[in-house]
Amino acid sequence: MRIIQTTQSLRTWRRRHDPLRTSIGLVPTMGALHAGHRSLIQRARRTCGTVVVSIFVNPLQFGPAEDYRRYPRDLSQDLACCREENVDLVFIPKLETLYPQDFQTTVAVRTLSRRWEGEYRPTHFEGVTTVVTKLLNLVRPAHAFFGQKDYQQCCVIRQLVQDLDLDTRVTLCPTIRDADGFALSSRNHYVTKSQRQRALALYQALSAGKAAIAGGMRRADLVEKNMAKVLNAGPGLTIDYLACCDARTLEPLSRLRGTVVLLGAIRIGGVRFIDNLIVRVPQ
Repeated sequence: MRIIQTTQSLRTWRRRHDPLRTSIGLVPTMGALHAGHRSLIQRARRTCGTVVVSIFVNPLQFGPAEDYRRYPRDLSQDLACCREENVDLVFIPKLETLYPQDFQTTVAVRTLSRRWEGEYRPTHFEGVTTVVTKLLNLVRPAHAFFGQKDYQQCCVIRQLVQDLDLDTRVTLCPTIRDADGFALSSRNHYVTKSQRQRALALYQALSAGKAAIAGGMRRADLVEKNMAKVLNAGPGLTIDYLACCDARTLEPLSRLRGTVVLLGAIRIGGVRFIDNLIVRVPQ
């Protein structure tokens, strides 16, 4: 496994890789790797001849009051995980490598970024799309792999790749969950047991929405009410949103048909949780 820290070394590696003619799969991460990241790496290994993992805690996607400085970091554990999964190259750039002192350019996907997470984290997606554009430009992968846990992020990146004619296929991989349904996340490191127990209600609420649709409910407002009842928002739990959306555009729906995504975000004790379920509505 090779480790590269500079863009110059990465470009040199990329030029030497071209004659090998093996497709490159990129798994962009912010480190603190867990079973969800492993699943992305494994999918990349099954799909591509060469697997690249990037590890970079991207400051541009954190708001001023968010957890950039305390975001979990464990590079030795991350590298051990990459070795176990037979990763070919790990790119670990320093902050000044990707964002030198005179850095001025950002990339924005306007419409898909304005709702849901974009409303509650106004600068988040611009930070994501900027760093992903840089990584895709540097690595030039045939495939890039993202987890469904951040569904809106994946939709935004797909639009980015389409709009900028980037030669990369974006692959959405299923959310990896604990046995009780709780979605794995790097931020789970600083979630207390009581917070985790209450946050599990978000997945249960989304599951109730999916069950209501399977039972024949087609009015989005009724499905959303069903989900809200399960959450039973009380002291210390705030619902940011529960929504039935078009799976491609993320626009809210009134009547459900085709493929929809149920999106949810809640806050418990200052910690924010997001989750989603994709539902194919029966004819």
